[in-house]
Amino acid sequence: MDGAFEFIPTSFADHRGLFVAPFQESGFVDAVGHPLHVAQANHSVSRRGTIRGVHFADTPPGQAKYVYCPSGALLDVVVDIRVGSPTFGQWDAARLDSQNFHAVYVAEGLGHAFVALADDTVVVYLCSTGYNPSAEHGVTPLDPDIGLPWPSDIEPILSEKDSSAPTLARAEADGLLPRYSDCQARYEALRHE
Repeated sequence: MDGAFEFIPTSFADHRGLFVAPFQESGFVDAVGHPLHVAQANHSVSRRGTIRGVHFADTPPGQAKYVYCPSGALLDVVVDIRVGSPTFGQWDAARLDSQNFHAVYVAEGLGHAFVALADDTVVVYLCSTGYNPSAEHGVTPLDPDIGLPWPSDIEPILSEKDSSAPTLARAEADGLLPRYSDCQARYEALRHE
């Protein structure tokens, strides 16, 4: 979907171990069309079954995220929550793990969530803006109308905030969701900064 990208870096293994660069600015700019301004780096450690998200921020300015997994494994999900988008309500998923070091970029206005597939899964997010509690929102990751692909053999563990988040339909009715036109304007402005 527009605004979501998966990056697949090359790993170099030898008798000493492994080297990989999960984020490379030149490849990022080639794919996305603008550099990533990093205002904050987040690091989380999760038990198997922990679901975090679906999170998003008011756009503009929104909060873009570049996400990778240096230890463990997770299923990373991007949800199009931009009202007016041709892919509104649709999702895409990618496995991120410490074997392949794939990364996902989530542009401003998209929803983001993941489930840890192993204990002690580490997730690093490079964020374009700092944490702003008054501008942060969520949609329940268990919304049956979205139907996210959580593994059926894992019991979900959610925070109170995520388990009590509204459905996508309720968030839209309450005016919480970003508008596609605002997001497109934000992406265009970033290309010209």
